[in-house]
Amino acid sequence: MVTTRRKVPAHPPAPLHRRPGDVLTIQPVLWRLHRTRGPFVLPWNGFRIFGPLTSARWDPHPSPQGEHPGSGVSYAAIDLRTAVAEVFQTARRVTASDEVQATSWTPTRSLCLLDLTGDWALRSDAAHALAAAPRRVCRTWSQAIRSQWPDLDGLWAPSTLTGSPVVTLYEPAADTFPPAPAFSRPLSASLLWSLVADAAESIGYEIG
Repeated sequence: MVTTRRKVPAHPPAPLHRRPGDVLTIQPVLWRLHRTRGPFVLPWNGFRIFGPLTSARWDPHPSPQGEHPGSGVSYAAIDLRTAVAEVFQTARRVTASDEVQATSWTPTRSLCLLDLTGDWALRSDAAHALAAAPRRVCRTWSQAIRSQWPDLDGLWAPSTLTGSPVVTLYEPAADTFPPAPAFSRPLSASLLWSLVADAAESIGYEIG
C-alpha cells in the first residue's frame, strides 16, 4: 500500500533539534514599512504583543489571541522592494502616503536567526516548503521554535512573494535596535517615493 503524508505537518515534532549551522549569526541592513497614524500604530523598533493574527505568517504568540508580553514580534525585510511587496500584497497597489514610513537600520549586534532557507525544515520532518505553508501552520511552527529556543532572535526565511529573505524578530532582539534608524521617511517624500515606485513597478504592483 502506498501511503501519503503531508510535506509540511500542521504541528512540528517535539522536541525540535538543530545543528550549529542551522543558526545564522548576521548583522544585515533591515527595512520596515510601518504606519505612523491609526489605532494600532507601533514605533519602528516596537514589538507587537497582540496576537496571533490570522494575517501574519510567523506570529509566535500562543493561543488564545490576546496580549502576550514576551512573545512580541516585528517583521523586516533586507531590501526595500521586498518590504513594499509584503506590506502592499493584499491590494497590490502602492500610494504615496504620508501615513506610511519606510525605515532602515542595522542591528547593533549580530542577530541569531534560525535559517529556514536551508535544510533544517527537512530534517525536522517538514520540507523547504514550510516557508510557503498555510499561515496557520507557519504560526504553529514559529510558536514551537520560540518556546523551545528562547535564545534565538528570530527567523530568516524567504519571502513568499519575492523570494528574498525576510526576518521575523522575536523579543530577545529588542536590544539590537539602535537609538535611531539610519533612514526614516514617509512614502510621500519625493526621493523615497521614486525608489518605492520603481520597486512597485518591478514587481507588477499598481502605483497610486
